[in-house]
Amino acid sequence: MDLLYRFIIYLHVLSAIGSIGPFFILVPTVKKLRVAGDEKLAAYLDIFRFAVWFSKHSGHVLVGSGILLVLMGPWTWGTPWIIMTLVVMFASLFFLARAFSPTLRKFEEDGHNKDMLIVKLNRTTWIYIILLSIMLWFMVVKPPLWWAW
Repeated sequence: MDLLYRFIIYLHVLSAIGSIGPFFILVPTVKKLRVAGDEKLAAYLDIFRFAVWFSKHSGHVLVGSGILLVLMGPWTWGTPWIIMTLVVMFASLFFLARAFSPTLRKFEEDGHNKDMLIVKLNRTTWIYIILLSIMLWFMVVKPPLWWAW
């Protein structure tokens, strides 16, 4: 059981990297969007789509492995840092669902405002990095926010 638990921890950490890592690639990609012609713009937008897709699926593994770690490990669902991670996670899910895909689709519309969409993608990318970093902080530091039930 100990070996299985350690493997799930490894999988959990790996999926956390897969969830947050792609967004750091998007930071320089946003800058390239500003000067990209139509052909390059499509390629850069594909990078965004792939990063969001990869992060989303890594997040599925992250959640699944996290559930297994709580069920198999010493932590309970009432542990403060787990509760706060879940709160931030649910907020980020609503944010992610409404943040990237609709904005990326607007690039395909006639008469879109490229500069406004790029500013929105940049802001969205940083907000999501911050949300994921907050969750990562809770999981790594495990702060005693209040007395657990």
